[in-house]
Amino acid sequence: MADDPILLTDDPAPHVRRITLNRPAKRNALSNALRGEIFAALEAGDRDPEVRVMILRGAGTCFSSGYDLAGLGELPYYTAGGQGQWARHVVEGCFRIWDLAKPVIAQVHGWCLAGGSELAVACDLVYVAEDAQIGYPAVRTMSPPDNQYHAWFMGMRAAMELMLTGDSVSGLEAVRLGFANRAHPVGELEAEVLAMAQRIAKVDPELAQLNKRLVHRQMEAMGLRAGLRAGTDLHALGWHTPASRDYMAQMRQGVTQALTARDQTFGDYRTGGES
Repeated sequence: MADDPILLTDDPAPHVRRITLNRPAKRNALSNALRGEIFAALEAGDRDPEVRVMILRGAGTCFSSGYDLAGLGELPYYTAGGQGQWARHVVEGCFRIWDLAKPVIAQVHGWCLAGGSELAVACDLVYVAEDAQIGYPAVRTMSPPDNQYHAWFMGMRAAMELMLTGDSVSGLEAVRLGFANRAHPVGELEAEVLAMAQRIAKVDPELAQLNKRLVHRQMEAMGLRAGLRAGTDLHALGWHTPASRDYMAQMRQGVTQALTARDQTFGDYRTGGES
């Protein structure tokens, strides 16, 4: 319903805050309005002394199908303008989550595509349904990813294959490659994630903050933060290719038609017989 809130929050267990993307009819497509509410809810939980861990999940059939290409609108927080603004904005948003004091868990089922995968990977832990589908189909026609996390979390060979095909991987494969921690049958995912959140909440919150930060600092010492920021310049270049310009012209004629044309040759996503 149009009047339903686009984000829900609840506290399903002591010290656990759960945040639910609530645009199921749009497969939880990430409009800028929704993105702004996600950041506000996460930051509110980070300030709340009663919250020790947060869960991020999607309502309906999936976690998130990606950015809402028809409803981006005004950016939810300031990012310097010019070439590459959108990708810089996305990467800065991921580091806003990365830099929170408290652990954030992504609970992923169904589609987790493009911007949805960027949102999930920004979280500290990722638990997925075995039959989830994680991918970045925009590399087929539009541009490199906004947040080029793939090589960092899945290794060079897997990242190269995903970037050259735009294919998706299942939840089980995402665990094998390092995108996610564990995979569970979809009917068990919610209970398993909540159990893990309650386990994490047993640790003193100040110590948990330091433990989280030490892992991030090691990744940053290896260059992750600088690498992802550098990747935004490659994303900006992608928009100037003839292929990208042609595809964006198709998008202006109709988003659904353009996405279908993108995937027909590959026989997946929108054209693969899955909802």
